[in-house]
Formats: sequence, C-alpha cells, structure tokens
Amino acid sequence: MLIRQRQQVISNHLKQAFSPLLAQVLANRGITNPAQMDYTLKGLESYDVLKGLPEAVNLLEKAVVSAQRILVVGDFDCDGATSTALCLLALRAMGAGYTDYLVPNRFTQGYGLSTAIVDLASQRQPHLIITVDNGVASHGGVERAHQHGIKVLITDHHIPGASLPAADAIVNPNQLGCPFAFKSTAGVGVIFYVLLALRRRLLARHWFVQQGISPPDLAQYLDLVALGTVADLVPLDRNNRILVAQGLVRLRQGKGRLGLLALLDIAKRNYATLTAADLGFATGPRLNAAGRLDDMSLGIECLLSESESAAAVLAKQLDELNQERRHIETDMKQQAQVYMANLQSQDDQSMPKCICLYQNNWHQGVIGILAARIKEQYHRPVVIFADGDDGLLKGSARSIAGFHIRDALAAVDINYPGLIERFGGHAMAAGLSLNKQSLSRFRCAFLEYAEQNLDNSDLAVEWLTDGELESADLNLLHAEALRRLGPWGQAFPEPCFHGQFEIVQQRLVGKKHLKLVLAVPSSETLVDGIYFNVDLQRWPNDSKLVQLIYYLDVNEFRAQRNLQLLVKYIQPL
Repeated sequence: MLIRQRQQVISNHLKQAFSPLLAQVLANRGITNPAQMDYTLKGLESYDVLKGLPEAVNLLEKAVVSAQRILVVGDFDCDGATSTALCLLALRAMGAGYTDYLVPNRFTQGYGLSTAIVDLASQRQPHLIITVDNGVASHGGVERAHQHGIKVLITDHHIPGASLPAADAIVNPNQLGCPFAFKSTAGVGVIFYVLLALRRRLLARHWFVQQGISPPDLAQYLDLVALGTVADLVPLDRNNRILVAQGLVRLRQGKGRLGLLALLDIAKRNYATLTAADLGFATGPRLNAAGRLDDMSLGIECLLSESESAAAVLAKQLDELNQERRHIETDMKQQAQVYMANLQSQDDQSMPKCICLYQNNWHQGVIGILAARIKEQYHRPVVIFADGDDGLLKGSARSIAGFHIRDALAAVDINYPGLIERFGGHAMAAGLSLNKQSLSRFRCAFLEYAEQNLDNSDLAVEWLTDGELESADLNLLHAEALRRLGPWGQAFPEPCFHGQFEIVQQRLVGKKHLKLVLAVPSSETLVDGIYFNVDLQRWPNDSKLVQLIYYLDVNEFRAQRNLQLLVKYIQPL
C-alpha cells in the first residue's frame, strides 16, 4: 500500500479567499479561482451547442403541440429511472397530452431499445419514442420503430460505436462532432438540457399562453438530476457539480420529489445536512434495487408519486428489495472469496492482472456490485458473469484508474471477432454478453489484453491524500467547511488525509463497525473515529499506534454535532 500526497501550487486568488487548508484542498483539485466554486445556475454550460438539439426540439415541439402519443423508453438503473421520471414530469408540465413510459426488464428483455422492446412499445401506438440513458447503440431497435411508423429521438451519454442508429434525432455529447464541452454529463443531465431547449421553443411560440398554463420552472426537477448524476458515478466536472449542488439545495429545503424524500426518510438521512454521498450510498442503492431484482417501474413510480402516503409505501418496498439485494450480495461475495483465496498467493503480484469469475447460481442483477467489491479489494479489472434468461452469459465489468474497460472490450472484440455478442459502457464500468462456451476463450483474451496494457505499478494499491493535518486542524469547523465546499464525487474526490494516531479506546458497534477514540501523538488532542465494516478477524486488537487514512466527518447524535474521523484504512505500526 502506497500513500502519495497531492501538492499543487495554491494561486493567490485562493489564498485571499480561503483558509490555508481549504485553499490547498481546492488547488489539489485543479481550482485556481474562487469563481470556479460558484455553483449557481448561471454558470451552467449552454445547451445551444449540443449536436442534434434543433432536430430533437422540432420532434418534441410537434409531438406536444399536435397532442401526439409520446413513449419514453428508459433504463433499469438509477440514471435511467431519474431520466424517465424527469422526462415525463416535465413534458406533462409543458402540456403534453399523452405521455407514458416503458422500461426494459433486465432479465427478460435486456438493455436498451431492442427490437423486442419496440414491438412491445408499438402496442401502445406511440407517434414518438424518446430514449433516455440508452439508444446510441440501438440500430435494430430504431429500424424496427421506423417499420412501425414510429419516430425515434435518442438521448444518451454512452460512448457510441463506429456508426450511429438512423434515428430521427440524436442528442449525445459523446457523439462525433458534438462541441458540447462537458462530455461526462449523465443521461439525466442530457434529457434535462433537451427539455430546457423545448421549454424555450414553446415559450417563443406562446404555447403556454394559448393553453392557459404557466411555463414550468424546470429547476424544480434538479433533485432528480442530482440523484441520477451521482448514482451513475460520472466525473463531477464543474457542470455536473452545479447540477448536483442545485439539486442538493432543493433537497435540503425539503422541496424534492415526494418519492425521493421518502427514500431519504427510510434511510434516516437528515435533509438539512444532505450531501452527495447520501444520494450515492443511501438513495441510489435503494432505487437501483428495483432494477437489479425486480422491475425498475417500481422505482420510477416512486419518483412520480404525488402523495406522501403512496411515496412512503413504494419507498418501503424499495428498501425491502435493497435488503434482499444485500443478502444475495453477501452470499455471492463469500463464494467469490473462496475462489480468490485459492487464486491468491503470498506475493500479490503473482495474481493475474485481471479477474474473471462465473458461477451458475449467481444473480445477474447483483454481479455489477460484486464486480465492484472484488475490484476494490484486489485492485484489478474485474468481470463477473451470471446466466442470462436468453441462454447467454451476462457480464458486468468494473475497472481501475488507467484501464479503460470499454476500450478493453472493444479491443477483444476486434482481435477475436464474434467472441462477444454485444458490449457497451464507460471507462470504469461496462456490460457484455457472450455464449457460455466462449467463456474460457474470453477469459484468455481479456487476460492477454490486460497483460499487455497494465504494469505491476498500475496494480499497486495507492492512496492519494491531501497530506497530514496538524492537531489544530482537527476540528469541527474544518469538517463543516469541507462539507460546504462539495459536492464531492468522481474526479472531484472528497478531501482525504493520512497520519499516525494512538488508540485510546476501541470497540465494536453495530456488530461490524469499529468505534475509536484517538489521540494525536505528542499532543493532548482526542478525536473520535469510526471504521465501517471492519475486518472482524483483525479488529478489535491490542494495537496502540496506527497509521490512518481518513476523512473529516461530522457526527450528528442527539442534536449534537462533533468531529469524527471517517476511517478508510487502518494499519498497526
């Protein structure tokens, strides 16, 4: 395990605006001017430069004004669910007469705008299909829609293949030739931009006056944009940080969607102090559980709820599904650990440079989480397979920094044509399907690519921190100030520190969490610490001096707020 310290030069602008600690943290994340931390909506990138936007707005304007039937086809993850709910709510608020949605079932229909989904959609006789968070690879689905006489608007953010579907309009910041600067926009962000442009068009033609309705303030849906953006783990570039920050403002005021507020209630999260991490670790998993184990329609209906009672019932069902998902995940991880124990030797570097696992009783809705857990533990690219309902193996891949997992699958597909049935994804996460008899060949091909493109240094676990803190810096004021500088997330990581501490007390709470009282050596400073999901075979023990990697956190208990170190790594010295 290596610890490397971020240490960027602090600009004079930051020195004048922030304390030394906060200025260093921001400089370490590429911030040079306080204006970059202005998260008001005026700082959002304009939607005007999005390629395909005029064509998309033309389709939507005609559909709304002519009372055409609009069908939204979403995805079965959190980004897809929030995108679907946002699209329906905004279109209805803008006077669309007929709007409905269809979300594929992960187990029976698979991902995206497939021909089977289009055939099912055609029974509702839509004039226009809008895809959200999918569609950029749906050549066959678009063709089938046109055969049914249905126009297709694709809104997506996934990286396109060599060619695009022949849709009537495509809005995707990652399509070739799109000048929109923020390529990391999530699917929910893309459809939010499209809807903003539609609202402007309808205003220009006096549509709202004609209909006797007020033009909707689309900012009211930014709680959905924030949730989908955080849960999809896209990099929090400045544009995404604005979207997330503004969504959090609404949620802290208790003004979010009733379904989202109900999910926060059941997760026992305080609205007033809500952070992006609460969305990522409390709300997102509960919503995702519907798509993993059952049908994401349950999650979408929760987000669409117009009464507190209905929202509470649906949130409870989602929470129960999430508990079931946790049990399944625990069993699968235990089985995977048996295999990994046989694979691992004393010298970690002798392990293969990537991990590819399959077991015929694994749940295909949970393999993505298992892949993430194994990746975190062994710091290697991981692909986990399970049996799919169509006779193919369904794979979920997770990667480490410096190894673009979708590009890796694309390279395997080029080098071994026909080996992979289909694939898609991002730098850090991807999905694929292949025939069961091809698993051994895929494992070898994937390992071959990893051996060629990963050095041993890439596989070393490395903690990148913001340095060591003096005892005087370990205080509640700094913890609260760092929280206010958020949102933190992918590519804009929460400030992390390292240092040596003396253990004064240690005990287990909640059966698996290590509660600590820590002293800073050569000082009288005492501070609380918590290490969630500790290795029970190693802790508690009689260690006195330890090396920690930690975040400054605020512990709220019985109306009291105190500093707490959120420990991410602990090593006896």
